[in-house]
Amino acid sequence: MDSATLFAFCLICISSVAGHNDKQQEKDIYKSLWISSLDLAYKTLYLDFVQRMEAGDLPAERYVNFTIQDAYYLVKVTDMLQNLSTSVQKPAALSRFFRGRYKSYSSFRDYFLNMYFLKGVSDIIPTPAIKKYVSDYETVMNTKEPIYFAVSLLPCSRLWVWLANKVEMKQSNAYYAWKKDNKDGHPEKHYKKLLNKYLNVTDKEAYRIFRMQMQNERDFFASS
Repeated sequence: MDSATLFAFCLICISSVAGHNDKQQEKDIYKSLWISSLDLAYKTLYLDFVQRMEAGDLPAERYVNFTIQDAYYLVKVTDMLQNLSTSVQKPAALSRFFRGRYKSYSSFRDYFLNMYFLKGVSDIIPTPAIKKYVSDYETVMNTKEPIYFAVSLLPCSRLWVWLANKVEMKQSNAYYAWKKDNKDGHPEKHYKKLLNKYLNVTDKEAYRIFRMQMQNERDFFASS
């Protein structure tokens, strides 16, 4: 095979591989959703709250308030997952997803409340940011197909892992525990196959809901 023929053959092979990869990416809404709102992830990373947590000089009262609001969020979202875990029966994969997420969230809710000696969140007054965040979840649950509630859960799961891996902290940092607790999550285990199975990569409503919840995450950190 002469050099010209070999070069042409290599180009064909590269083109074939690239085309295959493009087709794979076209089908991956899990990845596309994240890429479409990556700008909000970076905006969250560079917020004062996150930057000062990374530096280790975030005032303790701000972190306490953040934690209290997070407890409110956790309890409210767990309540919604409990509803969905019994009301969604079909398709089977989505039913299993909600049962699994409810089991995981409820276990963490109990651990979280016990750790901070809380009996519940009825006495917590939500900030406007958290109030809107929870309200948006409720709207999705009450007005959209259940698969979109799965979409609405994903921003929190992906963003916190991403942030925890982006911030650079030594173990001596007072907030290192936050990084340690969040950096090793694997949301793709729960969401990727499900979303790619039931949603088209061009689903505009999925992108709208995902970005709305990414904005809510950003606003939560910004208000903390």
